[in-house]
Amino acid sequence: MVHSSFSPAILMLQDGSVFRGQAAGKIGTTTGEICFNTGMTGYQEIFTDPSYFGQILVTTNAHIGNYGVKKEEKESQSVKIAGLVCKNFTIPYYRPQADESIQEYFEDEQLVGICNVDTRAIVRHIRDKGAMNAIISSEELDETKLAALLAKAPNMEGLELASRVSTPEAYTYGEESATYRIAVLDFGVKENILRSFAQRDCFLKVFPAKTPLAELQAFAPDGYFLSNGPGDPAPMDYAIAITKAILAANKPLFGICLGHQILAQALDIPTYKMHNGHRGINHPVKNLTTGKSEITSQNHGFGVSPAEIRANADKVEITHVNLNDDTIEGIRVIGKPAFSVQYHPEANPGPHDSRYLFDQFVELMAAHK
Repeated sequence: MVHSSFSPAILMLQDGSVFRGQAAGKIGTTTGEICFNTGMTGYQEIFTDPSYFGQILVTTNAHIGNYGVKKEEKESQSVKIAGLVCKNFTIPYYRPQADESIQEYFEDEQLVGICNVDTRAIVRHIRDKGAMNAIISSEELDETKLAALLAKAPNMEGLELASRVSTPEAYTYGEESATYRIAVLDFGVKENILRSFAQRDCFLKVFPAKTPLAELQAFAPDGYFLSNGPGDPAPMDYAIAITKAILAANKPLFGICLGHQILAQALDIPTYKMHNGHRGINHPVKNLTTGKSEITSQNHGFGVSPAEIRANADKVEITHVNLNDDTIEGIRVIGKPAFSVQYHPEANPGPHDSRYLFDQFVELMAAHK
């Protein structure tokens, strides 16, 4: 559906590919690393997931906006994607519970997007050529000028972004009378992760990414959690150092997504930039401990080196693998109460197959309390 007031817009990729369409959201210009998500639902939760900070998102689902926007359905306080690329940007919505249209929401959040482009062609291009920077503009349509602006955009590899989306001040979540206390290192935590812990009799204190260990210890936690988040884990020296200290203290530790990569880095196992990453809600993962498979929600562009993990079998055990490409999806530190997964057990959006991991962490805290 083309809205009568849509202005022309342009999407240009780093390799010079150009796609012309119509403006969606705010009239303006934005840059970021282009990536795609194959999920069929949950666009608002995806837009507000801090792990997408610095990224232009292509949605493979043909309709975006058709069920409007509801204020509670968010994973953080604001939209975190750098821009949106979609096929149909549907402004009228048909859900009585929604608060506003997607166009109003994007204008409120100052988000630039492009619609009425061939998203299938764009996704096939990214799949072949890999992740790269891109620019969307509905105010500047001169390709030479756009190429010059795009050349200035920073490369995602080597980019430390977690401290930019982390909470500026520590805050608590859940009931203070709960049985377990968890210190959360916020690298861009999703609210549904906090909710999943709170539902399991946990009281959380969420700390800024660069908080010293002594401040975390002052909360007297039963366990530590390393959150998801955006950017490259390799330059996050502060997070790697604190994770090493938590491991040395022998306290229960759980990491998700970026937290999984940080745990690997703390074990001196390197991470790498993936060709185009995993983003969607239908990724098959095998649990090597139980032999069962689970359908998972994923959002990451970096991974843990499979060769290095296997070379360090004396200190780390692989617990989960991706059935599409054999990437490492879960690890457990041998001799330590520490484990992590590359995917999102809290889902939102996505299947609930992996929620047992929260119970597993609660059991680990109970055993060490």
